[in-house]
Amino acid sequence: MPLFNSLCLVHVWISFPLCTMYIISLVGNLGLVYLIYYEESLHHPMYFFLAMISLTDLLTCTTTLPNALCIFWFSLKEINFNACLAQMFFVHGFTGVESGVLMLMALDRYIAICYPLRYATILTNLIIAKAGLATFLRGVLLMIPFPFVVKHLPFCQSNIISHTYCDHMSVVKLSCASIKVNVIYGLMVALLIGVFDICCISLSYTMIVKAVISFSSSDARQKAFSTCTAHISAIIITYVPAFFTFFTHHFGGHKIPPSLHVIVANLYLLLPPTVNPIVYGVKTKQI
Repeated sequence: MPLFNSLCLVHVWISFPLCTMYIISLVGNLGLVYLIYYEESLHHPMYFFLAMISLTDLLTCTTTLPNALCIFWFSLKEINFNACLAQMFFVHGFTGVESGVLMLMALDRYIAICYPLRYATILTNLIIAKAGLATFLRGVLLMIPFPFVVKHLPFCQSNIISHTYCDHMSVVKLSCASIKVNVIYGLMVALLIGVFDICCISLSYTMIVKAVISFSSSDARQKAFSTCTAHISAIIITYVPAFFTFFTHHFGGHKIPPSLHVIVANLYLLLPPTVNPIVYGVKTKQI
């Protein structure tokens, strides 16, 4: 009984920072979306993309955090298999959309700095809507096969996953059949989304740096770089835990302590929604 009570106490203490971060993410992202929607001075491409990423962050953390809090507060550790598959789809779908929006924001900064006079004519509202829709469809369509493939796997061993949410690789590793197809498709999706987006972001910032270096005025260079700091922070906050989680699942997760893996996997979904509104609120003068 003392061991059980101490474990419950630990769960309660762990839940406090998670709940606090969830509240901050809700208030911050809803506040940003509300502000961008009602403030006409913010009706520009950069802020439309910011609204997209705020909505995506909001949906991502809402897909996982309430369930995690139920685990810590009420010991509700069971989840229906179909609900697990649905959560898996939404988690990976929304993270794929977020990666795409970060890539669009990098292209937005590239056009704004390298082609300032044509910025408004290139990034029209129609183009922004089409780019946002394409990013959403890419994230959703590439994730649709995941739950269907997992659903047909036989599970004849343990049905316990060491995560607070249903992650694709955590679930398929419980199967007693070959998961080669799942691993290969997971790598393919990672290439089509993560690697492609990172390459586009890297190329955009390479062109930005070349353009900024050619500016004759130091004030102009400083102003150009300052418009990118919030976006660069968002990229680091999003991709570092994401790549850590991906590589430990596919290439040597047995060498990483399970507790560290779980913590980083949760930060991967919770940190961007919590920190992004703060970073953009501080770094963006208009906001």
